[in-house]
Amino acid sequence: MQQWASKIILNRNFILVLAVVLGLLIPNGAHWLKDYTFYILALVMTFSTTGISTKAMFPLKEMIVPMLMASFLNYIVFGAVIISLSYWLMPTPELFLGFVVIAATPAGVAVIPFTHILGGDLKYAIVGVLGAFISSVFFAPLVIGLFTDSDGGINSMHLFIMMVKLVLLPLLISRLLLWKPILPVVVRVRGRIVDWGFALLIFTAVGLNRHVFFSNFDVLFWVSLVLFVSIFVLGWLYELFCWKLAISAPVAVAQNLLLTIKSSGFAVVTALSLFGTEAAIPSAVMAVFVLMYLLYLSIRKEYFKAK
Repeated sequence: MQQWASKIILNRNFILVLAVVLGLLIPNGAHWLKDYTFYILALVMTFSTTGISTKAMFPLKEMIVPMLMASFLNYIVFGAVIISLSYWLMPTPELFLGFVVIAATPAGVAVIPFTHILGGDLKYAIVGVLGAFISSVFFAPLVIGLFTDSDGGINSMHLFIMMVKLVLLPLLISRLLLWKPILPVVVRVRGRIVDWGFALLIFTAVGLNRHVFFSNFDVLFWVSLVLFVSIFVLGWLYELFCWKLAISAPVAVAQNLLLTIKSSGFAVVTALSLFGTEAAIPSAVMAVFVLMYLLYLSIRKEYFKAK
């Protein structure tokens, strides 16, 4: 019985669902954790990238295609779908602008650890996230300015520095963790650190936006509908597209995550800063939908693995 309970408690999906539930029930902890989310994410990134060897980053010319593809999927494809849907379905301009901010947001760094979890091409994911962050310097002001008649007030240098801190520095530090004497320990604890670290981030995101989930249910319905189509339906269609073109499964996994997973934290902060509380509702709800989609992909992988 004890072994069975321990197995459930340490299960990745249980941990992430528990993070959502606790975020709704005890949001005060999220306000305490919010100042540490950067460090938690950096830790998750560091351990998740130990799954890629230094040799896999070369030759450099092979990085160009993943970077361009990630930017195309993240901004052009996803952006076109979510902006079109929200333009027709959102009842207020503020909610629509909230979705414009999501379209302008770079890929979430969760793409990298979950590419590792789902057995995808980790190198492709790292390079793709890097490309999406670099592209955000140009795409974010362009997309927001197009729909607000302004430059959007986004600090491009801040985005670049954030990309360096959350992608490049953890990648460099992870090279030290590949030192042979400590590598067996790193491999043994890597999964738990990634799972629990990501759970803490989910708990914080949900807790900080708890009020959203107990407010206007009509708004939540339409916001949820747009996000469901933009994440679940679009992700399923892209998987079908990859299958039709016989794209390798590891690359397809990385591309699908680069297409559907946006940085919820970036979107929430940007929407609040530029357009106010109402505009941040789509970003807050998106954090839950991203979690649901990642859980869906994870559970589906385990189901087919068990068959």
